[in-house]
Amino acid sequence: MVNEAEYVTEVKAAVLRQQGEPLSLETIRLRRVGPHDVRVRITLTGVCHSDLSLARGPLDQALPAVLGHEASGVVVEIGEEVSAVAVGQRVILLWIEPCGSCFYCSRNESYLCVKTAARNEDPYAIDATGMPIFPGLRVGSFAEETVVPENGVVPIPDFVSDAQAALLGCSVTTGVGAVLKAARAEAGSSVLVIGLGGVGMSVVQGARLAGATTIIGVDRNPEKGRQAESAGLTRFLHAGEDDLKREVRALTEGRGADYAFDCVGASATIRDAWNLTRRGGTACIVGIGARDDVVSFNSLELFHQARTLIGTVAGSLESRTDYARFFEWVADGSLELSSMVTGRGALEDIDGAFERMARGEGFRTLIEPR
Repeated sequence: MVNEAEYVTEVKAAVLRQQGEPLSLETIRLRRVGPHDVRVRITLTGVCHSDLSLARGPLDQALPAVLGHEASGVVVEIGEEVSAVAVGQRVILLWIEPCGSCFYCSRNESYLCVKTAARNEDPYAIDATGMPIFPGLRVGSFAEETVVPENGVVPIPDFVSDAQAALLGCSVTTGVGAVLKAARAEAGSSVLVIGLGGVGMSVVQGARLAGATTIIGVDRNPEKGRQAESAGLTRFLHAGEDDLKREVRALTEGRGADYAFDCVGASATIRDAWNLTRRGGTACIVGIGARDDVVSFNSLELFHQARTLIGTVAGSLESRTDYARFFEWVADGSLELSSMVTGRGALEDIDGAFERMARGEGFRTLIEPR
């Protein structure tokens, strides 16, 4: 049982009560700000494929919940011991907030922080009946406001817009980080990107930043290929190609891609990423898949191909230090983010954004809760 007296701030939110069902617009009450917490008014929040996976499966989510994790906002209240941010400050919300003290945080691998996951089962709000409500991916940005730990926000420089900041909360840092931090792609290399959603589009930009000379995108929607050209894509291949392997090899001097990035997270696309990588190359899994979607490899191919297969969580971003570099890229135009926004709406438009995403349309819809 929760102590209802601890839940004091009424806000409007889009609540998920059952996976596969539409979200419901409700008034909820946020938990009182603790000594190390901040309350943030959400300015803009992106609709991410991870939100779709939480809303409809296959990812698990404690319910009822307020989803949303890719967001920018303004601090409206701070706990008595908070010193990192002040009221009125614009911030990016983090869906992985580093504790700073666990094994992984001490090794500059805060994206693997072991204490972060505990908040998945920690109610941050209650509904009109007093039922606990959980924050999707620990943020809960499909609402007018949210309450998060102070290490769950990053201040935004004045030259970064609210829309740019929201995208930096997940898709851009995940995609660019996958290329530059996880796979460490080299200049002059060939890069293959499977799935040109918001994260895939960011992988394309990361490949361009790395100096890749051949950037191949694979998707079921040809329109995305045309749109991704402005981000640096050099060739688009339809996901339904009869012989995708032959097409990729023809573009990479017969070898296959130096680096392949699967931004879908399904066993079939993971196998494609592996098969389309050259011997000795690197296949990087960026998309989040289902627990029971098994990928198989035989012993001989693992030996013979000598490829590296890696995964990355949140682009292997070290939020305490890496954001400064992303801000610089935004400032000098190295990251072009406006083309990633293909829709805007209010809280009641989230289900529609989910539908478009499920059909493979667009990159990012930005929601303005107020």
